[in-house]
Amino acid sequence: MQNQIAVFKGKKIRKIIHNNEWWFSVVDVVEALTQTDNPRRYWSDLKRKLKVEGYVELYENIVQLKLMSADGKMYDTDCLNTETMFRAIQSIPSPKAEPFKRWLAKVGYERVQEIEDPELATKRTRVLYKLKGYSDAWIEKRMRGIAIREELTDEWQQRGAREEKDYEILTAEVSKATFGVTPGEYKKLKGLKRENLRDHMDDFELIFTMLGERTTTEIHRIEDSQGMPKLKQDAQAGGEVAGKSRKVLEKRLKRSVVSSHNYLKEKESQKRLRDSSIKDIEAR
Repeated sequence: MQNQIAVFKGKKIRKIIHNNEWWFSVVDVVEALTQTDNPRRYWSDLKRKLKVEGYVELYENIVQLKLMSADGKMYDTDCLNTETMFRAIQSIPSPKAEPFKRWLAKVGYERVQEIEDPELATKRTRVLYKLKGYSDAWIEKRMRGIAIREELTDEWQQRGAREEKDYEILTAEVSKATFGVTPGEYKKLKGLKRENLRDHMDDFELIFTMLGERTTTEIHRIEDSQGMPKLKQDAQAGGEVAGKSRKVLEKRLKRSVVSSHNYLKEKESQKRLRDSSIKDIEAR
């Protein structure tokens, strides 16, 4: 599943792809459309209102998905897909509702386009990274890493991984064997909270991540692995291949590949350098 943050009228809306469609955090939408100080209570009241209005299917259409909270941790969050969200918004008396409906329709339409032509999603992702200031060479590696990751998670789903927790466990096994740290530990090392870890990896970190995950995928296929215990063993084995390669490189380079460096620090450093240069010119 892919977590993302969208922005509507200055308000953050958490969304996630689940079962090949976008799902949105209800409390985020409620907060964006109303003036309430307690969006969770508002959502609780809204559920009762929708049921009274005859929308008895609401509860079976609510899916709890893990989304990142303000504290940087993942929590089960009530989410609705585009169709159900439209229905919920109809019962929110707010002048902000109409433009939000149009925004949801646009997001839904773009997702339909991406399903019909996956290349569109790839192009949009490339443009997003380019606008953030990443180099073309880095973007190529990141995009390749995304494809390898999706290939691996498809294998996990087909071979017995069902819950989001299963994916987290398997990902941690690959990372631990590859880098000696779990993704959570890696994020702490880089000083990250809500940010995507891989968006803050350098070339070598991305390359070894890809090697560990691609190797794990191949082991699954060759050994026709089934069930979480075997998938976990494969994840460790795939990560060990990348980990051994990393250690050989580190010995040659005489430095660690695992780094506290992140893109945020790099951008801040570039900004300070730019501001300093401007001040020097003005002083002259």
